[in-house]
Amino acid sequence: MTTIASGTDTLTRDALTVLQPGFTGTTAPDWLLRRLGEGLASVGLFGRNIASPEQLAALTAQLRAERDDVLVAIDEEGGDVTRLEVRSGSSFPGNHALGAVDDVELTRQVAAELGRRLAACGVNLNWAPSADINSNPANPVIGVRSFGAGTDLAARHTAAYVTGLQSAGVAACTKHFPGHGDTAVDSHHALPRIDAGAAVLTERELAPFRAAIAAGTRAMMSAHILVPALDPDRPATLSRAVLTDLLRGELGYTGLIVTDGMEMQAISATYGIERGSVLAIAAGADAICVGGGLADDETVRRLRDALVTAVRSGELPEARLAEAAERVRELARWTATATADPVEARPDIGLVAARRALRLTGAASFTPLTEAPYVAAFTPVANIAVGDETPWGVAADLERLLPGTRTGSHTGEDAGREALAAAGGSRLVAVVRDEHRHPWMAAALDDLLTARPDTIVVEMGVPQAAPRGALHIATHGAARVCGRAAAEVIAGV
Repeated sequence: MTTIASGTDTLTRDALTVLQPGFTGTTAPDWLLRRLGEGLASVGLFGRNIASPEQLAALTAQLRAERDDVLVAIDEEGGDVTRLEVRSGSSFPGNHALGAVDDVELTRQVAAELGRRLAACGVNLNWAPSADINSNPANPVIGVRSFGAGTDLAARHTAAYVTGLQSAGVAACTKHFPGHGDTAVDSHHALPRIDAGAAVLTERELAPFRAAIAAGTRAMMSAHILVPALDPDRPATLSRAVLTDLLRGELGYTGLIVTDGMEMQAISATYGIERGSVLAIAAGADAICVGGGLADDETVRRLRDALVTAVRSGELPEARLAEAAERVRELARWTATATADPVEARPDIGLVAARRALRLTGAASFTPLTEAPYVAAFTPVANIAVGDETPWGVAADLERLLPGTRTGSHTGEDAGREALAAAGGSRLVAVVRDEHRHPWMAAALDDLLTARPDTIVVEMGVPQAAPRGALHIATHGAARVCGRAAAEVIAGV
């Protein structure tokens, strides 16, 4: 039975209902349970909240004991961005690998199996898929999270992903509207700007979102980006022109609109989270995502009070807040009644997809290794969405296949020389991530290939640079299964 504190007035309940906060720890803190009793309707989970599937199931059961219709959300894209398997790496390749295969039925199956695992743990809202088109190769935050640079490709796989995820009874939250792909700035750190014209945006960026709407996506996440062709003054998350006029009006979307994390610098450093939250709801957003960085009761109180104060002062229409809260409740009702398709579990589907996503250059003349190599991981700074907790690469799987495999992480202008010295007489396997975006990484490969032309190169980011090495393997992502698939090729199994 849903618990609502009798002393909480309607306005305060609505203000709490539109928040999607996070918390620290692997059990729900007392303050969070109390807020659920007062009207909070959603909780966001991150890697810090998850230790195992069993623990996660116990946590979601704890939340539902307080409020049975709570929306439990997670940022689980598979691939590089994983929360379920944050400490081991994902069992599913990400979007870029699925786009490289370009089999929409495979994408649907992967999303359905991911959704099945989420549902089994009590999660009913996934902040995925990313529908952004990878139209700027220098993008520091989207990259392998995108299905690819092709408009039609991204659109059909976005639709397939939404269909697969929701077939498991988990609501999809397609992101980042109106498209974060054509940026060279990470909105976690600053406010990106997209200067494409309205016609380009309509034909390119918006196509995957139209496909998601047609597929019935239950939620949509806004992007903290400035798009002057749509609104010259406010970022999309705070723009009525983008959220209400375009998304609801022109595109006919009727589901939940969720903001990206409000503590991201694109909003917090320009408007502040309280002011930003009020503007977002006024613009047409229905739920405020916060908790990736700010994860405490004080944050919930601040945002609740900001919304209540804005209504009482006349800045935010009470009817708009009530409408937003009702959309949250509507999604909660859907998740409570959604039934999963009766399909057999496919625990191997992620590895199947990862193997199919590999692109090999030089394979015809390559002889698989029989002796343990040295794996040089050229490690860039991870963006915040991916995080630095999740292991990546091929070393662990090569150690399993070729016992005695050694590895080291190298960064900076001396990376190549350091790797050569560490390798000694062992065969070299160089693992890179977005070589095209990191001049030091390209220089390191130059050093290795000049001294050791038999070096094997594994590109685990966007394979934009020309392939080189005795064997070049493009995995289209750094998920654990992508590393395993590449290791199998190197060892010939």
